[in-house]
This record gives sequence, structure tokens and C-alpha cells, in this order.
Amino acid sequence: MTADPLADLRDWHLPDPVSWWPLAPGWWLVAVLVLAGLLVVVRFGVRRRHRTSLQRAARRELERLGRELAVHGDRRRYLAELSRLLRRLALARYPRDQIAGLTGDDWLAFLDATCGTGEFSGGIGRVLVDSAYRPADQIDFDPERLAQLVERWIEFNANSIRGKR
Repeated sequence: MTADPLADLRDWHLPDPVSWWPLAPGWWLVAVLVLAGLLVVVRFGVRRRHRTSLQRAARRELERLGRELAVHGDRRRYLAELSRLLRRLALARYPRDQIAGLTGDDWLAFLDATCGTGEFSGGIGRVLVDSAYRPADQIDFDPERLAQLVERWIEFNANSIRGKR
């Protein structure tokens, strides 16, 4: 009897499973693109949150000033605080050298130019400048209309307010 020539052959076997590591170049590219996309989304979200938080804080401040006016009735103080609020927001939005030196009619013209209403120089907003030169008993204005004008300015400029940090 002759020896079986196939007896010394090994049985067939499956190849080793494919390892997931190291990744193929295509997966590295996908990972880089996903990370870049996440960074863009996070940066956009942080900017938007900062912008809306500044807008919310300004609205809360405006409401607080209205409540204080109702309690103490000091119109001159109310107008000074409104002007300070507007200036702080303008400094957050526009370059400091463009805002810091503005006073009087130039300040009102800037507010009109950045809101497009014309109501600061030629309307209710004029009281922000005129009140400084009048006795307290002669300051007459509608606080609700002025607050609406300031809120409109905040809303108009909030979409472009950016942090400087």
C-alpha cells in the first residue's frame, strides 16, 4: 500500500481577522473633517451665546432701570443710566476710538447711524443729551417710548455685538 500523498497536507484555514487598527487613510481624513466641523460648530455656538447673553443682560438692565424709575422717580438718574448702558454696549460692538470721544449731538448722531431710526437726534432720544442742562423739574419725556427706542437699538446692534477678548 502506498502512503496517502494528501495526508501530510494541512486542512484549510480562515485568514486572520482584519484589525481595525491602524486606520486606513480614508478614516483619518474623515476623523479630521469631523473634528474640524465640531470646532466650527462650537466656536459658532460660543459666539452666539456671548452675543445673546450680552443682549439679555442689556434687556435686564433696561428693565431694572425702568423699575427703579417707577420707585424713586429720579428722571435725571434714569437718563444718565440709559446713556451709560448704550455707551457700554456701543463699546462692546464698535472700536473704542470711534466711540469713546463722542458726546452731545455727535453721540446722538452715532446712535441714529447705528440704528437707522433718526429718533435719537430728532425725537425722544434727544432727551439723553438735553437733560444734562435742564433743572430736574423741567425734564419731561415718556419713559416707555424712550425705553422702546433703547431696546430697538439693543436689538438692532445685538446681532453684530462681538466680544473683544
